[in-house]
Amino acid sequence: MDKFILNNQWLLLEDIQHILDKKQKIELGDNVRKAITDCRNYLDSKINDSDQLFYGINTGFGSLCDTAISKEDLTTLQRNLVISHACGTGERIENKLVKCMLLLKIIGLVKGHSGIRLETIERLLFFFNEDVLPLVFEQGSLGASGDLAPLAHLSLALIGEGKVCYKNEILDSKVVLNQFGLAPLNLGAKEGLALLNGTQFMSAHATIGWIRSMQLWDNWIPVSSISLDAYDGRMEPFGISLQEIRNHTGQKLVAEKMRSSLADSEIAKQQKKHVQDPYSFRCISQVHGATWDALQYAKTVFEKEINAVTDNPTIFPEEDLIVSGGNFHGQPLAITLDFLSIAMAEMGSISERRVYKLISGTRGLPPFLVAEPGLNSGFMIVQYTCASIVSQNKQHCTPASIDSIDSSNGQEDHVSMGANAATKFLKIIDNCYSIQGIELLIGLQALDFRNPMKSSLKNEKLRTKFRQKISFLEKDEFMQPKIEEARKFVLNMN
Repeated sequence: MDKFILNNQWLLLEDIQHILDKKQKIELGDNVRKAITDCRNYLDSKINDSDQLFYGINTGFGSLCDTAISKEDLTTLQRNLVISHACGTGERIENKLVKCMLLLKIIGLVKGHSGIRLETIERLLFFFNEDVLPLVFEQGSLGASGDLAPLAHLSLALIGEGKVCYKNEILDSKVVLNQFGLAPLNLGAKEGLALLNGTQFMSAHATIGWIRSMQLWDNWIPVSSISLDAYDGRMEPFGISLQEIRNHTGQKLVAEKMRSSLADSEIAKQQKKHVQDPYSFRCISQVHGATWDALQYAKTVFEKEINAVTDNPTIFPEEDLIVSGGNFHGQPLAITLDFLSIAMAEMGSISERRVYKLISGTRGLPPFLVAEPGLNSGFMIVQYTCASIVSQNKQHCTPASIDSIDSSNGQEDHVSMGANAATKFLKIIDNCYSIQGIELLIGLQALDFRNPMKSSLKNEKLRTKFRQKISFLEKDEFMQPKIEEARKFVLNMN
């Protein structure tokens, strides 16, 4: 297993994906070790040589920011912070998200502006490298002071509290630490705050959600091209000239990919009796392309965030400066997650409309894509299911970023609600896999009715592979297993 040396380089979302998918272990490079140590030494000297108050370092938190804490109680202050803020509830988030949170937290802390000890970061590295994954829950973060509750749960195991998932078992963190001969850490001044302030719950969801969104987007090229051929659709809307006179990057890319996908299709080349297609087919380039453009914009925002320092206070040793600021505020993520939720939900929405047209009994296809409709209902209720999922996605698209609730006695009086934007974004993505699976299931059923004419070589290979898992529907069957198998198929298409 190869290792990734973290040395304060700029990381792309694809780099995070590679580290997670390849299960690379992380090591700290010399540059970041020096930056961490220099920052911590500066902070220690500042605390020892000054009576100045620094938020969360020698004061209370939130609206208690003016309450001074004695030097003797600074370690207790940090421990109390972690255990008191671990107030998450709801469903556990998946292990991959927790591991991504650990990685992103490490990336933010090693830049030398957080004042955390090297020993503490190395314990986070231990959790990441050994797949010791703290239990973190969906609900509890307002998305400003960062993701306090989720990051508190992520940090509990450092001090021997809470539970972790290790080798598919839920265990007390102390049990796992004992197995490795490790003692719980005693957090130093500022360390609890450095661990809890930050946007890593939101940014982990953004990272994983973006990766999955790109997979969905890529998959929808062959899936929609199969639907287009199955509906005997026209290729003229994908011509070069039409795209050039509008000149949107995503639109041009989709049209190019659709032309490539169907270049050798017998069905696409045959003479058409109809003058034009419904929007859900004719406007694939425009709708899918707009989502591509949204994905590229979101990538720039998410990459800035995962490479950022988002805890508070922020320390600048070279300037002899400790700043109590607001880099933990999740508004850039919240707005972008809402935007991307809409963009991906629209992919599902136009997909369901193609499903609806394919079962409508037009263009030479039987109603509900089954022999003897009436005796058989075929794919009638499969479309209902698809419509229900699309409608739920629309409900999830209500923006979280326009909401705010006053907290901490008015000290934290505007929050991003980015964590809610993040969790519902992943729900939309999960729903989109089901919608995509249904479109492929129905598209290939319709395409089979075009036999002996063939679609493109690419689509025919995909049809052969799909039919090894899911058979053509001759008469009514129990449909749920087919839907689930189609969903699994698109999940593993790339």
